[in-house]
Amino acid sequence: MSQSTPLYDAHLALGAKIVDFGGWDMPLSYGSQIEEHHAVRQHAGVFDVSHMLNLDVIGPGAQAYLRSLLANDVARIVGNPGKALYSCMLKPDGGVVDDLIVYFFAPESWRVVANAGTADKDIAWMQAHAQAGGFDVILTPRRDLAMLAVQGPEAREKLWAARPDWKPASAELKPFSGTRIDENVLVARTGYTGEDGFEVVLPVGQVQALWDDLLAAGVRPCGLGARDTLRLEAGMNLYGQDMDGAVNPLESGLAWTVSMKDPQRAFVGRTALESAVPANTIVGLKLLERGVMRGHMKVRTAHGEGQLTSGSMSPTMGVSIGLARVPRATAAGERVEVEIRGKWLPAEVISLPFVRNGQVLV
Repeated sequence: MSQSTPLYDAHLALGAKIVDFGGWDMPLSYGSQIEEHHAVRQHAGVFDVSHMLNLDVIGPGAQAYLRSLLANDVARIVGNPGKALYSCMLKPDGGVVDDLIVYFFAPESWRVVANAGTADKDIAWMQAHAQAGGFDVILTPRRDLAMLAVQGPEAREKLWAARPDWKPASAELKPFSGTRIDENVLVARTGYTGEDGFEVVLPVGQVQALWDDLLAAGVRPCGLGARDTLRLEAGMNLYGQDMDGAVNPLESGLAWTVSMKDPQRAFVGRTALESAVPANTIVGLKLLERGVMRGHMKVRTAHGEGQLTSGSMSPTMGVSIGLARVPRATAAGERVEVEIRGKWLPAEVISLPFVRNGQVLV
């Protein structure tokens, strides 16, 4: 049975096309997906991301627990309340259980934000690790909280127009940092679009009013379709497509999220990664002829075969772009071929991202 966010009726009232996403009924678009995409690149858009899992990690053993659980080292953000860190959670063989963001509030108080489709699996995995390691920690899924992502070059000003009393606390936030407006409201300068903006976590009972006030301030409602093309242009991985339990982060363009600096930190998957010899990596591709690249299409390179993990038309660039897992020797600027409907079409290997902060970087 599908779940829905507190804004489900609001999405229907706006004429949203509803689709199943990881067991949730979510808006794909409210009309034109391309117009929603451009609104975020040029102005401001708001996404209902209340399906994502907010989970509190509380207790004297919280820091040690997270250092053991995650491939990135949360010790890097200790002492900076509201600071966020992106990391993968790995299996012993190095495969990715999920990717997530973790926030530091205090040595005994942390928040994890994980993907919706993997939420139940993540909770079970995290609880099993806490029990197996004997960590003095309590894990609390916060389904009493909702979440909005306000993204675009005008996003911060629009949020402050809707909630002017939040500006003093959030005006000086640096990227990947957050601030608690009160015990249950978190405003973080994070996102999944390649644009500036905020992600706001707040009580379920407050989300409708904020949604309405953002729309009244001129922020465009945006669905999953635009979110996917935006993240693809920004070169950001999607769990289940560009990474999953069968592939380690070293072969998913995520080596930068793995911290090996502390030789004493024995996190899950470390031994496997230390002995791994990655054969592949993730690169960007730009199609050089007419057509649309999609996930699972075959790629031929001078160094061997690969496969598209994500692909779409880029509304900003006007051409098809994609992410592909290819042999590690494949370098930016090289020509490859992609099989589309039985034909091999030329594409160029591109350094990621394709687009960031409204600027085409290709």
